[in-house]
Amino acid sequence: MLGKIILIIVIILLLIILFTNIRVVPQEHAFVVERLGKFKAVWYAGLHVKVPFIDVIVNKISLKEQVLDFPPQPVITKDNVSVKVDSVVFAKVFDPKAYTYGVENAVAGLQNLSATTLRNIIGGMELDTTLSSRDMINSQMEVILDEATDPWGIKVNRVELKNIDPPREIEEVMTKQMRAERERRQTVLEARAHQESVVSRAEGDKQAKVLAAQAEKEAKIALAQGEAESIRLVYEAQAEGLKKLREAKIDASVLKLKGLEALRDVADGRATKIYMPTDLADSIASIGVIGEALGIGDHTSIDTSEREAKALENDPCIHGDTSTEGKRAATTNAQIRADLEARRNNVL
Repeated sequence: MLGKIILIIVIILLLIILFTNIRVVPQEHAFVVERLGKFKAVWYAGLHVKVPFIDVIVNKISLKEQVLDFPPQPVITKDNVSVKVDSVVFAKVFDPKAYTYGVENAVAGLQNLSATTLRNIIGGMELDTTLSSRDMINSQMEVILDEATDPWGIKVNRVELKNIDPPREIEEVMTKQMRAERERRQTVLEARAHQESVVSRAEGDKQAKVLAAQAEKEAKIALAQGEAESIRLVYEAQAEGLKKLREAKIDASVLKLKGLEALRDVADGRATKIYMPTDLADSIASIGVIGEALGIGDHTSIDTSEREAKALENDPCIHGDTSTEGKRAATTNAQIRADLEARRNNVL
């Protein structure tokens, strides 16, 4: 009976020892195991069993990417300006064994290495360059830290500068400089806009004058062509009239009658001397006209007053909104018509 009890106790103890030595490693974690004080293995995610009293788990490491936000570090730039730089390092453990045995405190070592690297990089740069070269500083720090932490089993994936805080007096100077730069840009933009406006206005005036000159040129050409066409038509009509007279074969009496009508139009009550062909003079003497022409007997006195000019015809297309050039063209056309009418009357 006692033997059975001892056996049950032994079995229970063995089961307890077995279950206490079974380890389940979570995902993205690793356990470093030593056997009798010496590195034995690295357990990754899954079920593992260690030898009781011999194997010891000395380190449990997370393989996830870690965000290490280090406190601001005072850094002096090349132009002797003290600034505080706040950096963030993104890193992960890729070798649990090197991470466990490579350095005593990997995070503290990475923090100190980050601070010294910042001082080395920013110490060779002026303040303005530092503020405008964050990407370059991030890249240089990432390369340097990644190379330095390889023996520690740490992979540096990214480095970012959160803040670069210069002293208050430097911030005031930078604010004034920024305000002056913006005012300078505004002045340059206003001057450029004014220049473009002046140039555009000048171009518009030039184009308007060119168009006006071209319009005046075309109007004068059109008027000249119209006048030439009118004269041509008058002479063609005269020629046609003479042709018709020749075709009609009129007799001498009709010609004499036409001559008298022409003399009447020529005299118009204003002529002082009239030169007539001999045959026409005989005809006038025969009908008693010569007495009046010579001032004998009852005759009409010569009208020496100024002949009343015929009023120009109004153009129905001219109205109050018509331009000056349009009114001038209409007046010229009316004058041409009046001159042509006068010439036609004189010819007849």
